[in-house]
Amino acid sequence: MSYALAVDMARGALTLALLLAAPMLLVALAVGILISVLQAVTQVQEQTLTIVGKIFAVGAIFLLTLPWLLQTAVKFTTELFRSIPGLVP
Repeated sequence: MSYALAVDMARGALTLALLLAAPMLLVALAVGILISVLQAVTQVQEQTLTIVGKIFAVGAIFLLTLPWLLQTAVKFTTELFRSIPGLVP
């Protein structure tokens, strides 16, 4: 296996990890900002509001995107396993 091939495989794996994590991270960011603005407006400084809101939002998005997440991960893994015979000299 060449150095360039190993770097390409690692880049693909990291790209996939970022792609799979992006929906949940973006929702956590949006919910965190929204709740922070509401807390600033109402002057309620309760930390559990942010945490509970993020947990429910990320859980809901996880359940909604689970079929796509699994399909994408299985597709990548299948392609990786199919390429193994070509990697061995």
